[in-house]
Parts: sequence; structure tokens; C-alpha cells
Amino acid sequence: MIFPSYIFVLAFLPLVLCGWYLIRSYRAKLAFLTAMSYVFYGWLDYRFVALMLASTLLDYHCGRKIAETNSPATRKRWLICSIAGNLGSLGFFKYYGFFTQSCAELLAVIGIDASLPVLNVVLPLGISFYTFQSMSYSIDIYRGQCKPTGDLLLFTAYVSMFPQLVAGPIVRYSDIENQLGTLRHQKTNHEQICDGAWLFVIGLVKKIWIADVLAPVAALAFDTESSPQMITAWVGTLCYTFQIYFDFSAYSDMARGLGLMMGFTFPINFNSPYKSANISEFWNRWHITLSHWLRDYLYIPLGGSRCGTVKTLRNLGITMFLGGLWHGAAWTFVVWGVFHGALLMTHATWKRLTRVQLNRTLAIGVTFVSVMVGWVFFRAHSLEGAGSVLAGMFGMHGAEPFSYVSATLGISFPGIYEQFSGMHGLAFLLFVTVLTFGAPNSEEIPKLRQPIVGVAMGTVAVCTLTTFMNETPFLYFMF
Repeated sequence: MIFPSYIFVLAFLPLVLCGWYLIRSYRAKLAFLTAMSYVFYGWLDYRFVALMLASTLLDYHCGRKIAETNSPATRKRWLICSIAGNLGSLGFFKYYGFFTQSCAELLAVIGIDASLPVLNVVLPLGISFYTFQSMSYSIDIYRGQCKPTGDLLLFTAYVSMFPQLVAGPIVRYSDIENQLGTLRHQKTNHEQICDGAWLFVIGLVKKIWIADVLAPVAALAFDTESSPQMITAWVGTLCYTFQIYFDFSAYSDMARGLGLMMGFTFPINFNSPYKSANISEFWNRWHITLSHWLRDYLYIPLGGSRCGTVKTLRNLGITMFLGGLWHGAAWTFVVWGVFHGALLMTHATWKRLTRVQLNRTLAIGVTFVSVMVGWVFFRAHSLEGAGSVLAGMFGMHGAEPFSYVSATLGISFPGIYEQFSGMHGLAFLLFVTVLTFGAPNSEEIPKLRQPIVGVAMGTVAVCTLTTFMNETPFLYFMF
């Protein structure tokens, strides 16, 4: 089930909100939230429900065992059990095919014909997110940063909360523990519900009217067999750069909005990352909870920036390599992670060697172009495809006449116009650019609660609902 769908907006969400505010019993509320979250998760494939439950039970049990003993060796064994179980599950379901194929190809290079067992393993939805979220609970107990819960139902509700289950934010138990506890005395907060509905509708508009509109133009550069020429490569890459921006921004808004409608405040996960003046700032604005997870559970344990320049650069490289691999089981994601690691290492070296600072506008432009180049690897189906798009961007496949723009690079708007001409499409792209760099983000917009605003937002929501031609999942659902 996905947020921008009739079944979710017209059936699932109203049912959840009605049940949530009609149920008064604390235990019944937790049970209802858990049950509806499992329905949401199992809607596409019920088989994966058991996997998420197994991960939940593992970390609940390991967390209690870690807290029950003072023996450092025993505590460490239970921590290793939690980490091994979670990463083992993630590794098998997400990376088995990738590693076996890569090993076979590597052996073939040295002349060994290896017929490794092939399994058609289906990737469970959101497994990268809920394993990191669940695993952080055990790690935090081991570090003494949170106390274990003795309530399995509460912990199951925490792991499975549907608003942020499949694409974040990655919520740590310490961030939500008190909020779950206050359900005993929860009162209906109409202002919070209005704010949540506001964010949800804004996210819906971003997804349907911007991200999904840009997707077909991005496909012209990445989903064709022929090598893209210069204009196609640049415009297609730029469209994907904005597509993934508004797609992930939309999900982040909708997830926080759903949380607010139910009385939860999730961490902000997206904060205008393309306004960043350097790559480090970008990662403090893009997928913020993942960045903080990698920082706290990987980068700092490796030594962070405490062990000199060389080891700091090494730690940045390792963190981003694994961050790239977390996003997907393909060499394109690995290269994307290494590329961002190289950018972070370059930035760290620059800061240590010089105090020269670029003009902020220029720095934002340099950072944006660097991130855009990285998205080529992220979007491409293979390293060869990424190389073809990059070659096209540098004119190695030639350049189209300008009339080609008007003839080919159109923008399709669902349910209203079949196609805008290329020039109108470029005007829309310019509008999106101004919106990205010049407008306040969803969290910065004042929350207006007047009745006329509610009517306007309701009208926008209805108009958007009429355009649900195809239910397109969020891009981060695949991770």
C-alpha cells in the first residue's frame, strides 16, 4: 500500500483515524496501531510480515538480555546476536543475488567458471529501514542511552508504525518512547491534526504534480537503448535531480503529517538539501535520520575525526561506501557512495588546508552540480549506462539542435494536458528550480488554520485525487 493511492486515502487512512480517536484504552490503542501497521505492510506481500515480526522479537529479546546482565562479555554476545541477526537477514534478502553474481563474474575474469546457486530472492519492502530502526534499540541499550521496555506490544508498535515504516524517518526508540507512553492520557489536538493534514496534502501535491511529472523526461536519458546526446543528458539528469528531491520531500512531509494527525512528532528528515553550500551540509539536510544513524553507529565508532587527518578521511570513505551499498544491491549504488565519500573527503581536506570560503551562492551551485553528477550513478541501470549519460553530458555523443527541445522534451500533466510542448516543459523546469532554491520548505511555511485555508487545502487534495491515473510508489520504497 502506498500513500498516494485511492485505497490508502479514501479507505485505510479514514479507518485508522476514526479507530485511533474512538479507542480509549491504552492497550487497545497500541494493538490497533500495530494491527493496522501490519495490514499496511502486508498489503503488497503478506509473506514479509513474518520477517518484520522476527526482527522485532529478536531485538526485543536481545535488548532485555543486554539490560539484565552486568557481564561485559555477555552483554557483547547479545549485542552481536542482534546485529548479526539483523544484518544477516538484510544481507540475504537484499544482497545475496548481487554478491553471488559479482563473485561469479570476478571468478570468470581469472578463468574460473563458477556456477553458484541462484535464488530468486524478493526484496522485502522497507527492510533496510526497519532493520536499522530495530537494531538501534539494542545498540542504544548496550551503550546505556535508553532503557529496555518490558512491553512487547509497545515495542512492536514502535517498529511497525506505518507512517514511517518503509522509507523513514528512522526513528530511535528514545525519540518515541515518551510519545507512546503518553497515549494513556492522549487528548484530541485539533491544531496538530490540521498541521498534519496540511503537511500530508503538500506532500501529495509534490509527489503527483512535480515528481511524477518529471519522471518521464528523466527516463529519456536513462531508459533508452541509444546513447543520449548533450541536451537530453543534461535535461534528463536535471529532471531526475528534481524528481528524487520532490519525491523524497513528498514522502517526508506525508510521513510527518500522518504522525501529527495521530499525535506523534517524528524527526525532520528533509531540510532543503539543495540549498547546501557544501557536501557536508548536504548530508545534514538530506535523509537526516539516515545520516545521523551512519554517523552515530558507524562513523564515530570507527574513530570519527578524532584520529588524525588520514584516518578521518578513511572513516568518511568507509561510511559512505557502506551508505551507498545500503541504498541498493548494485555497483551503481556502490560507486555513488564512493563518489560522495570522495566529495566529503575533499571537503574535509579543503577545510584543513585553507580558510578560503567560496561565495555562498557559488558554493551552493558547485554543491548542486556535484550532487547532480552523483545522481547519474544512482539512477542508471548499470555502470555502462551511467558512463553513457555522463559522456552525453560532456558532448561526446554530439548535441541536438535546439528545435529538438520543443519536439521531444515535453512534460506530461496527469489528467489535464496530455503533453506540454518542450518549451512549456522547460518553463515548468524553471519553475521547479525557483521553487527549490527560492521558496521556503514545508516546515518553514507558517501553518495557517483558518477555515478558508482548510477549504483551499481540501480543494487541492480533491483535485490531486482525481489525477491518480497510475499508483507510482516513492523512489525510496525500493531501498
